[in-house]
Amino acid sequence: MRPSFKNKFQFPSFFSTVPDVKDQFATIILLLKHFGWNWVGIVTTDDEDGQKVNTELKTLLIQNKICVEFAVTLADHYYIKKSEKAYRSLSQSTCSIVILYGNAKTDDLIQAVNDIPALRKTFILFGAFQIYTYKSIIVLNGSLLIHLHRGNIPGLKDYLLDINPEKYPDNPMLLNAWANQFFCIPKSLLNDSDYVACTESYSLRSVDPSYYDVENFRYTFSVYSAVYALAYGLHDVYLHKKMEITETRTQNWQPWQMNRYLRRTHIATKGGEEIQFNEGKVSSRFDLLNIVFTPNKSLSMITVGYFYNYGKGLKLQLNESAIQWNPKFSQTPRSLCSESCLPGYQKHQHKGGQPCCHHCVPCPENEITNKRDMERCYKCPEDQWPNERRDSCIQRTIEFLSYGDTLGVSLMFMALIFCFGTIIMFGIFVKHKDTPIVKANNRTFSFILLISLILSFLCPLLFIGRPTKISCLLRQAVFGTIFSVAVSSVLAKTVTVVLAFNVTRPNSINKCMMKQFSVFLLIICSSGQLVICVFWFVFSPPFPEYDTQVEVGKIILQCNEGSVTAFYIVIGYMGCLAVFSFIVAFLARKLPDTFNEAQYITFSMLVFCSVWISFIPAYLSTKGRYMVAVEVFAILSSSAGLLGCIFIPKCYIILMRPELNVKATVAQRKALQ
Repeated sequence: MRPSFKNKFQFPSFFSTVPDVKDQFATIILLLKHFGWNWVGIVTTDDEDGQKVNTELKTLLIQNKICVEFAVTLADHYYIKKSEKAYRSLSQSTCSIVILYGNAKTDDLIQAVNDIPALRKTFILFGAFQIYTYKSIIVLNGSLLIHLHRGNIPGLKDYLLDINPEKYPDNPMLLNAWANQFFCIPKSLLNDSDYVACTESYSLRSVDPSYYDVENFRYTFSVYSAVYALAYGLHDVYLHKKMEITETRTQNWQPWQMNRYLRRTHIATKGGEEIQFNEGKVSSRFDLLNIVFTPNKSLSMITVGYFYNYGKGLKLQLNESAIQWNPKFSQTPRSLCSESCLPGYQKHQHKGGQPCCHHCVPCPENEITNKRDMERCYKCPEDQWPNERRDSCIQRTIEFLSYGDTLGVSLMFMALIFCFGTIIMFGIFVKHKDTPIVKANNRTFSFILLISLILSFLCPLLFIGRPTKISCLLRQAVFGTIFSVAVSSVLAKTVTVVLAFNVTRPNSINKCMMKQFSVFLLIICSSGQLVICVFWFVFSPPFPEYDTQVEVGKIILQCNEGSVTAFYIVIGYMGCLAVFSFIVAFLARKLPDTFNEAQYITFSMLVFCSVWISFIPAYLSTKGRYMVAVEVFAILSSSAGLLGCIFIPKCYIILMRPELNVKATVAQRKALQ
């Protein structure tokens, strides 16, 4: 079906076989990023075209995070001597890479740059550059030139080298070139002219290639591509129209109808070159040339890379080892406003400066950067910590009061030794339970106190080792309850001493009521601590937690008390019982009795209170496993104080002075009192 008039403008009617300057912008950006150059200068010709390129290229570079130190336009090499800004920009600049855009005034532009003494730059050239002069070679030695792709046109080279005036006698340009090169013309073309007839056979193959370049078919290849594409388009038209369009209708076919066929053209020439159009433009193809000035003062243009785009984005194929840089550079040039920030540092932009200009700031104590030129440091995961260079995270050491530590093992052995000693004392008291010294001051409370001390010496085993939900839940509650029972037993024994003295007086209470009151006192005082622990567990129970803030590079695995208030209430309640016991024992210390325990209880409570009063500041001033060790030491010390002050004197009498532990001696001592 023949397209309607509306469809005439569906596709472009103009097809470009030469990439425009914006395509070269993309190649420049790709090349700069490949070498890591982000600090460049721009020099263009001082005309409308050069000024436009100057503005557009600068904007595009900045959008791609490449900073421009200067962007100037130059008219000729005389003008630069008059332009203070341009001269200063080129001579005093710190960048090593300068982008040159040239057109018809290319030679003047290069001469202007060459007039600056001691210029240490590498140039990237693009545009319509033709380099001829010796001075141009010197200033551009080692630079890179982005040029149109050199296409392969089979047979054209041989055709040009074999051409001569005899084959084309009507071509005056060829005749003139032949005469200028060989100073003669073929005899058949002499015809009374001033030229001299050639006496031997001449060929362009014997001429220096620098005079007639038949290798670099660049602009020629663009024309060749256009003809080739048009031929294929006509061929497609012929194939599609042959079966459905009559000869008469074919004569009415319009040229704009080829648009649809050219638009999708993707062919390969006989020379192996691909030609592909995309919305009326040929796919971008450029060669990257290295301009080299050889010692014999000859110019060499070495192809070191290719830029190509066949619908998948612009790609760069580069043979970096083939590039010969300017002798002023001992290695690949570097062009950075600021050196890269190493891992462990973050970029800090200069105030009001370009984004490429910065200084490097070390990361904070608990943060890292693991790549170059990172703008922000970031924190490690909770279970990791920065290394010394702050460029990577390392696993934190999990720390707690364990059985593998010297401190933990020492406390464990102390607890077991005291526990074993208490068990021995308990056995001694059981064995001598009917002796006067054991029966004095209520032996039942003595047994309860000894059992409580045995358990209290075992309490530290809940504090040592890896904290778990169960151990965190039980350790403070078990410790508080057992100690409350122990102190309540001491209080009950003290009250027994007081009541025992009063029972000897007239109208005093009997022994049965005295015993019941002491038991009731023990139960009430112990139950109070139990109630506190129950409320603690219900509203805010302890739990294990990881603390990363206590010590650098370590995770402290500890028990969070849940409610710190509840913890101090437990300690405070136990302290109140101890203080009350101390007061009662102190008042009863001089009551007459054969085995008056009030004096020993007074000393034991004094030790007990001293330990726990000093415990609070020590506990608050330590962290981690040492905080746990302080509490364990307080438990062992206070328990040992009770054991030593109350039971060791009695064991001494039982084992070392048995004569004092008989009824006759007791009666005699009472009589003396």
